Amino acid sequence: MMRLLRALYDWVMEKAAHPKAEWWLALFAFVESSFFPIPPHPLLGLMCLANPKKAIRYALIATVASVLGGLFGYAIGALAYEAVGAWLIGALGLSESFPPAACYLREYDWEVIVVAGTTPVPFKLLTITAGFIEMNLVTFFLASLAGRGFIFMTVGVLFRLFGAPIKAMIDKYLGTLTTIFVVLLVGGFIAFTQFAGGGEGETDPADRCAQVTSLDDI
Repeated sequence: MMRLLRALYDWVMEKAAHPKAEWWLALFAFVESSFFPIPPHPLLGLMCLANPKKAIRYALIATVASVLGGLFGYAIGALAYEAVGAWLIGALGLSESFPPAACYLREYDWEVIVVAGTTPVPFKLLTITAGFIEMNLVTFFLASLAGRGFIFMTVGVLFRLFGAPIKAMIDKYLGTLTTIFVVLLVGGFIAFTQFAGGGEGETDPADRCAQVTSLDDI
């Protein structure tokens, strides 16, 4: 398993230094915000590792492309939910999450977009849902920019400042760091759930949204 992980790491590092890597990063960031299941974070991180001097540039590319992809997801929800959006949500295995997401967005508005943008939760679920409930487009855009910009620019700045030491550490402790990433990924989902669901015994809107199972309940 470790050999496979190392081989994959070396392969992606090679691709991350490819002249067309920026276009691939932009594509991944765009489609992940609207319909693609694989996030751009690993590619962004590895590209920053391969060329720390361009880390902030890569982060800007990821941010802009992700926000544009979010607007595309919004358009799917607003203009083509019945024809495309519902099928996408189902294909991504997010059908059960859609009604609660719609409820959270109506109750908490931009806060949910920012939280989703800064944690490893399915951002595409929120972009499509935001369009479906007709969330204010300017608010959606600014919240997406804040959330996506925060997470991507943090990566860019860190790698720009500490790129070489971080690469040396990853080269040495790849397996351990992969485990930590998985733990953080799970932690991100838990954090989002706690934000959305509220505490036990509460009767506030968050607690009500946690019980929503269909759009008729909103």
